[in-house]
Amino acid sequence: MLKLEQINKIFNEATLDEKIALDQINLELKSGDFVTVIGSNGAGKSTLMNMISGALTPDFGNVFIDEENVTKLPEFKRSQFIGRVFQDPMAGTAPNMTIEENLAMAYSRNKKRGLRIGVDKKRREFFRESLGSLHLNLENRLNAKVGLLSGGERQALSLLMATFTKPSILLLDEHTAALDPSRAELITNLTKQLVEKDQLTTLMVTHNMQQALDLGNRLIMMDKGQIILEVDSDKKHELTIDKLMAEFQRIRGEKMTDDKALLSI
Repeated sequence: MLKLEQINKIFNEATLDEKIALDQINLELKSGDFVTVIGSNGAGKSTLMNMISGALTPDFGNVFIDEENVTKLPEFKRSQFIGRVFQDPMAGTAPNMTIEENLAMAYSRNKKRGLRIGVDKKRREFFRESLGSLHLNLENRLNAKVGLLSGGERQALSLLMATFTKPSILLLDEHTAALDPSRAELITNLTKQLVEKDQLTTLMVTHNMQQALDLGNRLIMMDKGQIILEVDSDKKHELTIDKLMAEFQRIRGEKMTDDKALLSI
């Protein structure tokens, strides 16, 4: 469903600020895979997500989605088969539009546009039913402006919108990092529920090692633009945070020093 082939990306090349963001990245996700991505600050995790979504173009290498080479395809065209939830709850929705209007936009993402009624009775009932699965009472607030929702409510809505059309790839970019612990747990549980329900092929970046261990069937660790560790489903359930830290030290010859990652343990 997703294949990255020899992806390289260098920022500020041939200057004093040159940074190799991605270095010979090869990664393949089969249909239904849920891969969690862990790594310190500057490891290349967000650049990886931007490369898949089309926000960035590789210096060389190719991106394939569902066996189609999308390397040259712009972000807005890839959006019809990619769903993405960002770290900032404000990023995935339109605050000045209602919940219903946001859902209507997400619902139409991979459909042809035309001169027809945006939301009819049948679609409104579908929206209510979908919102009801969140257990946040949003199904009774369809006409509420999204900007008035709490961070947790807004992130739950973003997640629902990203999965509405059953995208080929779901990208979760530290989507619980900005939430308080109780809301983060809510979104984590909702993520598991939605991904399992539709067997969505998912790539999730997180600084929280325990979250990376608890979710998904595969795990990769990145450092300095490289994938330094890949763990398949057979070995993932045996991993602990201590074993992950030991693996990093074994591979790199030093301890992980990223405070953000360590504090989220």
